[in-house]
Amino acid sequence: MTCEQTLIEQLQAATTDGTPLAIQGGGSKAFYGRASKGQPCHVGGHSGVIDYTPAELVISARAGTPLAEVEAVLAGEGQMLAFEPPHFGSTATLGGTIACGLSGPRRPYAGAARDFVLGVRCINGKGEVLRFGGQVMKNVAGYDLSRLLTGSLGTLAVLLDIHLKVLPRPEIDATLQQTCTAEQAVLRCNHWACQPLPLSAACHIDGRLYLRLSGSSQGVAAAAAVIGGDTCEDGPGLWQALREQQLPFFQGDTTLWRLSVPAAAASLDLDGEQLLDWGGAQRWLKSHSPAGQIRDTLSATGGHATLYRHGDRSGAVFQPLQAGMLALHRRLKQSFDPAGILNPGRLYAEL
Repeated sequence: MTCEQTLIEQLQAATTDGTPLAIQGGGSKAFYGRASKGQPCHVGGHSGVIDYTPAELVISARAGTPLAEVEAVLAGEGQMLAFEPPHFGSTATLGGTIACGLSGPRRPYAGAARDFVLGVRCINGKGEVLRFGGQVMKNVAGYDLSRLLTGSLGTLAVLLDIHLKVLPRPEIDATLQQTCTAEQAVLRCNHWACQPLPLSAACHIDGRLYLRLSGSSQGVAAAAAVIGGDTCEDGPGLWQALREQQLPFFQGDTTLWRLSVPAAAASLDLDGEQLLDWGGAQRWLKSHSPAGQIRDTLSATGGHATLYRHGDRSGAVFQPLQAGMLALHRRLKQSFDPAGILNPGRLYAEL
């Protein structure tokens, strides 16, 4: 019996019995979201690259395929996953990456994970195999449900196969650094973002602004002359450490919050340490402040806060939904998973 057939039968039996299932890939992102509840449902055995056409910039792989394997295949052809997904461990899988919808430092300049999902094949909460989207970039009629599943944390369906758009690796990367305050960093990043510069990452750490330029040698050199600053010799190491949360800032067990704000938002008046990423649009906060205080501050800027690591995972990890949006989420959950067996409560307690 194939892994896929085993998964189908497990979901069908769980629907009949009303048994909640905790969907598991490699477990590298088990810390993310609310605490899992239910009988383990392992997807890691459903693994392997199905199809890869470098000339078409498309790769298809099973959900349990190690993320490192997918990236190695792409690197062999000089291509990459442009949303630069974090691994958070050697066991990271492609399915877990898409289910969590996480993106790395390149996200504001290249796009988010969901922007590169062309299609998926999945199993809904009734044990039915569904297919959404396809393997080519073209407009299709109906709802783009493959992107809807990206970031849904397995609460709507179990991903089987994923079709992704990929991009060529840039000819060269260069990282510049400048000494400045966080406020100055936000102003500079927003100023440069409005210009035709090959920015691919920007963060502010410990009083220094780091900028990555990616593209042709000539284009990067010209942009570096405009931006100025000193060369960071270990640029690749810096961006990997940021992506994988291995910088000293991320150490310790203080509650870590991910703050999403308008890129030009002013400094946030919050207790604790902050690190600016995505040119100021994503800000990491280590703080013991109450969740309500943090979320009220973010709401005033038009942003929202996610409890990312540590802290109380039995409460509201993600920004609480307004009544209308919660009703929409409930209807989606009812359509995909009427018995409520798939990762119940992982995203919101009401789901």
